[in-house]
Amino acid sequence: MAKETANQDFTTGSIPVKMVRFMLPILGALILQAMYSAVDLMIVGHFGTTAGISGIATGSNVMNLFTFFTANLSVGVTVLLGRYLGEHREDKIGRLIGGSVLFFAGLSILFSVIMFVFARPIAMLMQAPEEAVELTIQYIRICAVGFIFVVFYNFISSIMRGLGNSKLPLIFVGIACVVNIVGDLILVAGFKMNVQGAAIATIFAQAVSVILSVIIIMRQNLPFKITRKDFCINKQIGLFFMIGLPLGFQEILTNGTFLALCAFVNHMGLDCSSGYGVAQKVQAFVMLIPVAIMQSLASFVAQNVGANKEDRGLSALRWSMGIGVLVGLFVSVAIFFRGDLVAAIFSDDEAVILRAAEFMKGFAPEAFLTSVLFSFMGYFNAHSKSLFVMIMGISQSLLVRLPMSYYMSMRPNANLIGVGIAAPTATVFGILMGLVYYLYLRKKKVIVINKEV
Repeated sequence: MAKETANQDFTTGSIPVKMVRFMLPILGALILQAMYSAVDLMIVGHFGTTAGISGIATGSNVMNLFTFFTANLSVGVTVLLGRYLGEHREDKIGRLIGGSVLFFAGLSILFSVIMFVFARPIAMLMQAPEEAVELTIQYIRICAVGFIFVVFYNFISSIMRGLGNSKLPLIFVGIACVVNIVGDLILVAGFKMNVQGAAIATIFAQAVSVILSVIIIMRQNLPFKITRKDFCINKQIGLFFMIGLPLGFQEILTNGTFLALCAFVNHMGLDCSSGYGVAQKVQAFVMLIPVAIMQSLASFVAQNVGANKEDRGLSALRWSMGIGVLVGLFVSVAIFFRGDLVAAIFSDDEAVILRAAEFMKGFAPEAFLTSVLFSFMGYFNAHSKSLFVMIMGISQSLLVRLPMSYYMSMRPNANLIGVGIAAPTATVFGILMGLVYYLYLRKKKVIVINKEV
């Protein structure tokens, strides 16, 4: 236990070693989570219908809007936990978690009702192809019924990351992934339930994961105590909410942009809609390194901010950018030249594979550019500068990606290469904003580095 505690203390020891050791389980969890999401589309692509691919792709985009909003709100819990650990104020953690449980339970119920009631208007707003409208509605409504399990998976994972434990979230998502694969094979491949089977398998897997994760956590020797009195409305809710709200609001607008992109592509026809859906699943895997960097860096830097060790935070920022860009370059080359091979994993429809490969050619530079952008985001979040992170995300989406994607999709003889190019173009804009803001914080001495690293 002493060794495990030392590994979770980011304020001492080798920065790259501790960062990589903490990041790898997070990356593993993200890979499994991406597989978890991709399996639905993969099995429907081979045992279901082309319209089913479109239904899951559109429905997933809608679900992501609500899922990522709550996941980003929970980043506030991660940051506060890391801060309290760095300041040795473990007495505040119990009330933080207790209040957060009540908050996320209420929020998940509200979002479930919204998605279930408004599933049809949402599908129509998304311009789902006629063949896929009912399938999209089915997917959204089934997932809405079990949305509370999706929310609490992300919430529990945020708690463990804040405590410096990235291994348990890996176990949780591993359980969910296995259950989801088995469920998809039984319901979609076996009983031919198409989109309905995929949605049921997804929610059942999340429920199993959450239940088992609670059992596992209760057996852990945690560095804090939590009592019944902690489960109440308290000021800790306001503290984490103020950190997480800008990130959640940013995610709403950013994913609103993705919903708009999905609608633009849906307007181009069923092949483009399904091809874009396949490309999005590939894109999810491409983004794993940047997302893992952002999540691990936020926890790592937050502890050092609490311990007044800004020099270690800056060094971690540099290391994360270097690692991300190096790996991202290899990924970028691979999907640019052989995106069709990856797309073929999800569908055997030649037209769908062609459209997916088109998108990936334009999207390819995003693989290394996003590592730089997300490193800035994790660093700023750790300093409670989530408001700027929100502004940065909104600006690049609304000022660059959305208008560029719309223009590219509406041109005569439009293809998905142009839509894909909009992503890295917007990311370059965001990186420039992040660099300028970092220099501003240094100039204003908001971030003071005590020594060279």
